[in-house]
Amino acid sequence: MEIIVKVADESDGKYAQEICDEIYISSLERRTGIAKRTPDYIISKMASGKAVIAITEDGEFAGFSYIESWGGKKFVANSGLIVAHKYRGMGIAKRIKEQTFILSRKLFPDAKIFSITTGAAVMKMNYEFGFRPVPYVELTDDPEFWKGCEGCRHFDILSSHDYKMCICTGLLYDPNEHLVIHRPCE
Repeated sequence: MEIIVKVADESDGKYAQEICDEIYISSLERRTGIAKRTPDYIISKMASGKAVIAITEDGEFAGFSYIESWGGKKFVANSGLIVAHKYRGMGIAKRIKEQTFILSRKLFPDAKIFSITTGAAVMKMNYEFGFRPVPYVELTDDPEFWKGCEGCRHFDILSSHDYKMCICTGLLYDPNEHLVIHRPCE
């Protein structure tokens, strides 16, 4: 079965509720904190070209992720990575993460890209893309970003520590930290 991974658009809004449900169920199963999102929020990411979706050739939802810029576009968050239960273990998360990373770099080439997660698989993928673990003080200080965490069951930990630490691990990709080899040795 072919899985298509693409930048989402308005026509993919029909999957918004299913995406929200999958995110919520996954957070309960893993007993981890995850920010709740509404279908309208997911649809807005799709309509603005800031989401990646995986769909089977038969039109079934298989996975999703989205991006958002923060701090005057100095930072971009890669968020909401989810794969539908029946499609897990097929490498779809990595394909979605790759396209989300490419989309982030395309739309915001100079921005630092970050992710916060409790999932080991997401951490591993982020490492492979050049992210490194960082303290929260290296992430955006934009209060609007942190409002998105209010739906998480661990929000009290985050807020009681002045938004400087929580259960999630902060991961950062800084494009200025990656060397470009202009003339390799011969």
